[in-house]
Amino acid sequence: MSPRRNRPRGGEKPTERAGEAEGRYGGLQRTESWQGEPWSVRNVAGAGAAGKRYRCPGCDQEIPPGLAHVVAWPEFGGVEDRRHWHKACWNAKDRRTTRVQRSRNAPRY
Repeated sequence: MSPRRNRPRGGEKPTERAGEAEGRYGGLQRTESWQGEPWSVRNVAGAGAAGKRYRCPGCDQEIPPGLAHVVAWPEFGGVEDRRHWHKACWNAKDRRTTRVQRSRNAPRY
């Protein structure tokens, strides 16, 4: 049996993708259009943020530490505009209705 080939067969190296740059979190950054404006989107492995919990704006549920997810922010926004989304919630953002507002005494989950 022949050994498994671990190199790509094409001339392009995996790190030489056009228009994508590796970011601080190790994910590949891309630009997507949403609500008529460009958004920077980056996949996050989730392993680097030990103990941090984020709340997904798509489903209003927590993203537990260590879970792979997406970080998105408006192209011309600052650090305070970054939002952490579940991958499925980011992909379904156009199909969702407006977010339901909870009352003060309603459970968070």
